[in-house]
Amino acid sequence: MNQIPVKDVTHKSSQAKAAAETYDLYAKREHIYVKFYKGLFRNLRIISGFIMLAAYFGFSWLQWDGHQAVLFDLPNRQFYVFGMTFWPQDFMLLSFLLIILAFVLFLVTAVAGRLWCGYACPQFVWTWFFIWAERICEGDRNQRMKRDKAPWTAEKAVRKSIKHVLWLLIAAATAVAFVGYFSPIRELIPDVLSWNLGPWETWWLGFFLLATYGNAGWLREQVCIYMCPYARFQSVMFDQDTLVISYDEKRGEPRGKRKKGSDYKAQGLGDCIDCGNCVHVCPVGIDIRDGLQYECVACGACIDACDDVMKRMGYEPGLIRYTTEHALEGKTTHLLRPRLIGYALVLATMLAAFAYTIATRIPLEVDVLRDRGPLFTQTSDGKVENSYTLKLANKGQENHRFKISVSGLDGLELVTDAELNIAAGELAEVALRLQADPDALQHANYTITFHVSAIDDPSISLDAESRFLGPAPRR
Repeated sequence: MNQIPVKDVTHKSSQAKAAAETYDLYAKREHIYVKFYKGLFRNLRIISGFIMLAAYFGFSWLQWDGHQAVLFDLPNRQFYVFGMTFWPQDFMLLSFLLIILAFVLFLVTAVAGRLWCGYACPQFVWTWFFIWAERICEGDRNQRMKRDKAPWTAEKAVRKSIKHVLWLLIAAATAVAFVGYFSPIRELIPDVLSWNLGPWETWWLGFFLLATYGNAGWLREQVCIYMCPYARFQSVMFDQDTLVISYDEKRGEPRGKRKKGSDYKAQGLGDCIDCGNCVHVCPVGIDIRDGLQYECVACGACIDACDDVMKRMGYEPGLIRYTTEHALEGKTTHLLRPRLIGYALVLATMLAAFAYTIATRIPLEVDVLRDRGPLFTQTSDGKVENSYTLKLANKGQENHRFKISVSGLDGLELVTDAELNIAAGELAEVALRLQADPDALQHANYTITFHVSAIDDPSISLDAESRFLGPAPRR
């Protein structure tokens, strides 16, 4: 009997199924309805958020020595920061400060995870602010969900309109406060009210209004998940001794519903009652019971929600808590470890160097330029003369009278006026002429030093070197 070959139907159907499967690499965003909650970490976040908001909106209103305490005057290229005036030449200090802040972030992250994100990041401080505005206008989580699913009514339109007006007001105040650090806030407010604004002020007000409204009102957690680079590289700074928010799986599993007071252990259940509150209060919409995820901003909302449920059920709190991987495994957490010691030493060294630089900083800048042209000239009485342009910047916030002297060559004479007044924050140029007796010149090139000091404040003194040129000596 001839055998008829049987087709491998199973193999072909699996191939067809595999070929038909498609994967969407972009998941459509699901709106997160954050539930209202109370607890210790919420209170800490409110305090830290209030401090951030008070500093942001308040610093520009402070006055210091007749100036706005914090003002970045870009047209005049002067930056006032609590009694100190910085110029573009001081931007190395800004770079140094940014490096210090980066190491602070590294150290805090290695010790306690993403505390910056949960308690101090402007994105989330404003996001919680907008969530608060949303809740007082539309109600708590269940009310908002029900209202969004319901058809449009007059009440729904009014509530949503009030919410967006409130969002826009907060965004507008944020934009004005930001521009107030670059344009004096006490002058900016009347200009905004009368709409007497320049083009760049109008641009930045509009940009920050829309950016705040969009980021805190609409994008929210999307900024943290997709835009913020810190969420992507933070894991390289974690180790098994880093304090992070974790779910105690050994204690909580298997999870399940039960009645209060029931012997749930006899039913083979853990402490987690699977209420979902830890998910409902999470501003990024993750389930911490699935393990640590890069989206987690360590705000502690899930801890407060879980501890509240544990308290009502009569269980011990801490099913979700700040802990370390070693602690969850029953091992000892090491507070001091090489990475932390290294971060701390580098940070302490940089802080000391930065503090010393600021403390010894002289609010004066001196720059000497030899005039272009002949290397030297000879006067009618036979003396050798060199010409210079001296640029002096009074980087302080007080007017001073400065005296100029020169050294480095015996018999060198300054034949121009050696004193001048420079107002606070002003730059002055002085043309100087130096003369020397040719018989005193043993070389064709001398290093000389210009000394500039404030007559009314000898602590303000600075030197600058240049060259004095003359004819080559005869042999």
